[in-house]
Amino acid sequence: MAKILFVVTGADHWTLADGTAHPTGFWAEEAVVPYETLTAAGHEVVVATPGGVVPTVDRGSLAPEVNGGQEGADRIAAGLEAFAGLRKPVALEDVDLDAYDAVFYPGGHGPMEDLAVNAVSGRLLTEALASGKPLGIVCHAPAALLAATGPDGGNAFAGYRLTGFTNAEETQAGFADKAKWLLQDRLVELGADFQEGEPWAPFVITDRNLVTGQNPSSSAPLAAELVKRLG
Repeated sequence: MAKILFVVTGADHWTLADGTAHPTGFWAEEAVVPYETLTAAGHEVVVATPGGVVPTVDRGSLAPEVNGGQEGADRIAAGLEAFAGLRKPVALEDVDLDAYDAVFYPGGHGPMEDLAVNAVSGRLLTEALASGKPLGIVCHAPAALLAATGPDGGNAFAGYRLTGFTNAEETQAGFADKAKWLLQDRLVELGADFQEGEPWAPFVITDRNLVTGQNPSSSAPLAAELVKRLG
């Protein structure tokens, strides 16, 4: 049995370009599906958040229209209820990477607010990348990579093939013209080799120990890849 660290946003809002606070948090499917996949394979999941705050779910991620209908929404809601670790997170500041076999970051707009500028998370990501342990990051969570500084002072993920929520998807979601910055643009600026799949379709990119997914529907195949790598 492996022990996997889920690093979840502690933000409950995302500050838009005009200064307004858009209610958000983590995206339910991106936490629930990997949790279910990994625990079904016999692994243990521990949740960490900045300051150990109980994370907020983005209420929009529980809607039927983003879960394939009411049945899908009910299943995700039930999975969220069963994910007890979300209600008792450890403080990210107290995490010892040596205690874990893999690291996973679910998305939602929350990481754009806090993890993108969180130095503790940035150091953890840099250490996880260097360790060779499986590192999975999905949707908006690659925003956390912006805080990952390598030994040379540059970004630790420069040159890596990866993906994340695209400009096209942000446009279709209605936020591209409201955001302070777009994730795809910032990942390209840091020197990553950004790969883009079809909007909303499952799309996973692997490069060495890094496994990234583009959007919520990429959570399941990303989790399956982590299970495979954990043996």
